[in-house]
Amino acid sequence: MFTGLVEDVGTVAQASRRSDALVLAIRPARIPVAELTLGESVCHDGTCLTVTELGRDAFTVLAGAETLARTTLGGLRVGRRVNLERALRVGDRLGGHWVTGHVDGTAELAARRDLGANLVLGFRTPPALLRYIVEKGSIAVAGVSLTVNAVDPETFWVAIIPHTRDHTSLGDLAIGDRVNLETDILAKHVEKLLGART
Repeated sequence: MFTGLVEDVGTVAQASRRSDALVLAIRPARIPVAELTLGESVCHDGTCLTVTELGRDAFTVLAGAETLARTTLGGLRVGRRVNLERALRVGDRLGGHWVTGHVDGTAELAARRDLGANLVLGFRTPPALLRYIVEKGSIAVAGVSLTVNAVDPETFWVAIIPHTRDHTSLGDLAIGDRVNLETDILAKHVEKLLGART
């Protein structure tokens, strides 16, 4: 379980195919590799992956076929920046919202407005995901916990404050770029429970 409060922005040091999987070596900027353990869960741009190898200044994870089919990770190349967050510990403050690291799908950046104090981003996403996105609700975009400012029939809008822009990869996004989305898990459970009644 994660909070969507990005700890670090790492860099892809290596990306290589292994059968139907992708092996990634990630070099964190602030998280000490020595503090990580084999088998630990780390969120990468919103996707929970298991640490499989530890090096001096980088760690390795493997993204399987299902992960590659549902996320943007298959497009990662050497040098790309990746939002990183270690798993929530019992007793930690929950400053963002409940994020599982299980990506629902992707969205495309359709609009970008730099207003100085805020960077406003509009993401186009399929109706199957948009149904769980509500104004003033929470959403994880590339692993970042954000508040939804507005929703229209095809797009949802978020505002990025300077701190978030400076400490995540969201400021790097250009029109047409795709991001991983995780919608509110509570909305999905409620829908299923209510559907079972009818």
